[in-house]
Amino acid sequence: MLRLIPPSLHRALFRIAHRLRHRYRSWRKIPLAGCSVIVTDLHGAILLIRHSYGPSVWCLPGGGMDRGESPEQAARREVEEETGIRLGKLTSFGVIEEQVSGSPHTAHLFAGIADSRPVADGREVVEARFFPPHSLPEPLSGYTRSRLAIWRERKLEQR
Repeated sequence: MLRLIPPSLHRALFRIAHRLRHRYRSWRKIPLAGCSVIVTDLHGAILLIRHSYGPSVWCLPGGGMDRGESPEQAARREVEEETGIRLGKLTSFGVIEEQVSGSPHTAHLFAGIADSRPVADGREVVEARFFPPHSLPEPLSGYTRSRLAIWRERKLEQR
């Protein structure tokens, strides 16, 4: 049904919805739960995306959990919706508590390996690409920086 809306109108509606959602969360302070996924390719490059709404920054795939959905189910759904990639094994590497739009937010962190290339849908996501870990694009979102730091730390601990 949503595919009947032209992509340019869809992107405009995402921008409006993002602003309204941000204001609502700031006002209500409702606890949120979501996920972020660090997806690497077979060579270790990291998948980053840029959304059609919000700040123009590079970030990790992820998003909110639907009612009744487990964190892993949400992670898989978000990666597939945003990039078209179906992940095999997912590894949880942490849960963090933070603030998003002034609301308390529980973020479930996952890592997975992709064996295919991402495809941005041109609606929610305008760009999706793999980058070598030593050469990530700017600007990166603050959330992305903190999640990558946790991921790298956990990888070092496992050695």
